[in-house]
Amino acid sequence: MTTTLQDAPPRRLSLPVATLIGLLALAAALGVGHLVAGFVGYTASPFIAVANYVIDHSPTGIVKWAERTLGTWDKPVLKIGLAVVLVLLALLAGQLSRRTPRAGQILVFVLGAAGVAAVYARSDLGQVSLLAPVAALVAGLTVFTLLHRMALPPEEVHDRGFDRRKFLQASVGVAAGSGVAAVVGQFAGTSTNAEDSRAAVGALVPARTAPPLPADADFAKLGSPPFITPNPDFYRIDTALVVPQIRTEDWSLRVHGMVDREVSFSYADIRDRPLVERRVTLTCVSNEVGGPLISNATWLGVDLVDLLDEAGVQAGAEQMFATSVDGWTCGTPANVALDPQRGAMLAIGMNGEPLPVEHGFPARIVIPGLYGYVSATKWVESLEFTKWDARQAYWLSRGWAEQAPIKTESRIDTPSGFARVSAGKVRLAGTAWAQHTGIAKVEVRLDQGAWQPATLSAEVSKDTWRMWWIELDVPKGTHQASVRATDQDGYTQTENRADPVPDGATGWHSVTLDAS
Repeated sequence: MTTTLQDAPPRRLSLPVATLIGLLALAAALGVGHLVAGFVGYTASPFIAVANYVIDHSPTGIVKWAERTLGTWDKPVLKIGLAVVLVLLALLAGQLSRRTPRAGQILVFVLGAAGVAAVYARSDLGQVSLLAPVAALVAGLTVFTLLHRMALPPEEVHDRGFDRRKFLQASVGVAAGSGVAAVVGQFAGTSTNAEDSRAAVGALVPARTAPPLPADADFAKLGSPPFITPNPDFYRIDTALVVPQIRTEDWSLRVHGMVDREVSFSYADIRDRPLVERRVTLTCVSNEVGGPLISNATWLGVDLVDLLDEAGVQAGAEQMFATSVDGWTCGTPANVALDPQRGAMLAIGMNGEPLPVEHGFPARIVIPGLYGYVSATKWVESLEFTKWDARQAYWLSRGWAEQAPIKTESRIDTPSGFARVSAGKVRLAGTAWAQHTGIAKVEVRLDQGAWQPATLSAEVSKDTWRMWWIELDVPKGTHQASVRATDQDGYTQTENRADPVPDGATGWHSVTLDAS
């Protein structure tokens, strides 16, 4: 009896061995792909590239469902789901190859080709980035073929038998090597840390400060949100599976297209200009009636129109086509971006500190009064002036509207829906918004009763939300409280419910109260 167990070659792989071969081929492909991506472009890692492809090509209905149901967990859930799918396909590749490797090899090749296609489709990645998915494909196919050959030798070498010890040693080596490759790739790909660059920016001091906040800017003690949303609580909706890590010294903004002269600005160019401080409420077009995708901040930056005037935007330009460093695009009506009364900004600060990395550091666009998908490009690097029919932005090509002014809306923040309250006087509080128009009044009613005016907080700006509160007499039983707002143009928000697609939701927000 020798230490190496020699058996007659099996006619088919056992289930455990076939499973292990498929999983190790997957591990090798992902590990090697991640390693190479660490040096040619982090988002060229096949796993990340395929996940980004799923994000970019998911139907609008699925995107809406994910935002509404999962919130900020949408991307982690996508990663977990993709990992599960890949594991299942790896298992399938092994099971299909218990007698011959051909079927598994084909499936491994198809998966590798999908990674190549996903990287090729990315506009923010160069041709050299294709090395990552190609290396992943070669690694996965090689490992699958060699391990299969060790476990199930071909007929011409059947006398060598199945050396279990050598197979297990090779398997451990592949697993360890894949893990090391992934770790090295992760370290190399994330070694550029924007947080270090952000910390080096130091204090940003405005030359023009926003007016002091009045004492009654919010009714937080009565149940409304705070007037200024803390940075960690500010809503985040974007397509970036991996938050871009851009250092200030590597960033620049290019203004081009239908302009008299192309101009570029470095971070130092922007930082050295007189900075303006402005409070603006941002709203996501995907926000359902009563939804949470709205936040308010004090932004610090420069007036965008000053930068655009240096380029000399031509009269025929219809849209400002903004591009993020991750390839996301946004189309803003040119007349809005160029309107000096609008207050459009290139922002580099948020709530008294440099922009958080996840909110666009080093710089982002902030334009009051328009939904974020046409006004709030994070990590912006290019502003191209062009015609609407010449360039189609990311969400416009997916069925959303070209023009997207924010609609007059309101929300009940407290009590929450189906809350148990004591019969009698019940206090309700919430928010209302009509950015760049301003809120004139808010009314609340119980069931089908008369509308009653709520107390409004002080107006800070027409570009920010406004808080309200009211006390209602609520008798015992189950009741429904509804809210509506009227803006300063005299428009009262409609009761008619409309889906967020294509240009924002409408309808009255209502909550059910159980009084006892």
